[in-house]
Amino acid sequence: MPRCAFLSTDNLEDFFVYDDLVKPFLRRLGWAVEDVSWRNKYIDYNQFELVVVRSTWDYQDDADAFLACLRRIEQSNAVLENAYDLMHWNISKSYLQDLSNKGVQTLPTLWPERFSLTEVEDAFNHFNTEKLIIKPLVSANADHTYLFTKTELGKIATRLEQTFSDRAFMIQAFEKSVKTQGEYSLFYFGNAFSHGICKMPAQDDFRVQEEHGGQLTSLVPTEPMLALAEQTIQALPAPALYARIDMLNTERGLEIIEVELIEPSLYFNMDEDSASRFAQVIHQKYA
Repeated sequence: MPRCAFLSTDNLEDFFVYDDLVKPFLRRLGWAVEDVSWRNKYIDYNQFELVVVRSTWDYQDDADAFLACLRRIEQSNAVLENAYDLMHWNISKSYLQDLSNKGVQTLPTLWPERFSLTEVEDAFNHFNTEKLIIKPLVSANADHTYLFTKTELGKIATRLEQTFSDRAFMIQAFEKSVKTQGEYSLFYFGNAFSHGICKMPAQDDFRVQEEHGGQLTSLVPTEPMLALAEQTIQALPAPALYARIDMLNTERGLEIIEVELIEPSLYFNMDEDSASRFAQVIHQKYA
């Protein structure tokens, strides 16, 4: 019986996790499946045929240690999905520059190496916007993500300087469509479209994650959404077992805001066939 590990973290009490929905389908296909914490340094990954990174939602707190764990898995007898090189490329949001250079329409972004109040102030004029968003290049769960106006910048400048004094970050104009239309996520298993959702933030928030009050609805993507997502999939440096493509509808058209290849929630709860579909893709590739 082949063994599969879902790589997770120690404590997921504060998160919505749906990976358990996949396990019964994998077991019916003859797989033994178990959760393994990436922080457990004593796991022998040679005992598994496959390790799938799933809910490692604290990796951003110690990215170097997380990458070391992934390297250890990659060097074992187990197959790591997604592959180490692909996740290493994806761990910094600077990958958006690579996609843009390949012709993928991405949300316009500035990429400062360290915090400069003048540079942030100038970004309001650069984007011709009233609100900016700042976030680190390595982040998850909207950690250290700030939304502010020029007036509010003075109140949080010290906090921003402390947060980004030695950390590269990204600056973007806040897109109002996040509040009016939501963020679209399209899911791909083995390079084939699986399902889609729309994520709307809570009334007084801009973050779309469920942990911050975001609301989810199923989405039937339009042809332009599918075209952009599939262009993005083709632009990746290597094939992905799973991918989540996040996009917004802006005044310029649809634009990619993130491509999640490490630990995205795949929202199996939003499509009744998606968990079975994911299990089948795994089984067909590795059984």
